[in-house]
Amino acid sequence: MAASELPLHSAIDHSHADHAHEDQPNHPHVHSQESLRRIINRLSRIEGHIRGIKVMVQESRPCPDVLVQIAAVRGGLDRVARIILDEHLTECVGRAAKQGNIEVEIEELKSALDRFLP
Repeated sequence: MAASELPLHSAIDHSHADHAHEDQPNHPHVHSQESLRRIINRLSRIEGHIRGIKVMVQESRPCPDVLVQIAAVRGGLDRVARIILDEHLTECVGRAAKQGNIEVEIEELKSALDRFLP
């Protein structure tokens, strides 16, 4: 799934808000605890929804019903991606602009968007 290729910062260890990009350990990346909580909560709901779809398939529920639920999951993932992108533009790109290294940040974002967008 293309959306999984975008890094979700601190999805595994959200015990602190300061962390670095996996591929660029010197790049500070800060999200508020509230922001992390919102993202993790949305992903948890999506995870539960996917488990529900799996049960629907196991129970041989009608295909149109399953497809509607898959569409709902896609919508949920799109909303999570929008939150992450919005924060990246506000926090990371904004910080890079202040520090004078916006070109690198823009190239990283373009690369991520190339993998994310269909």
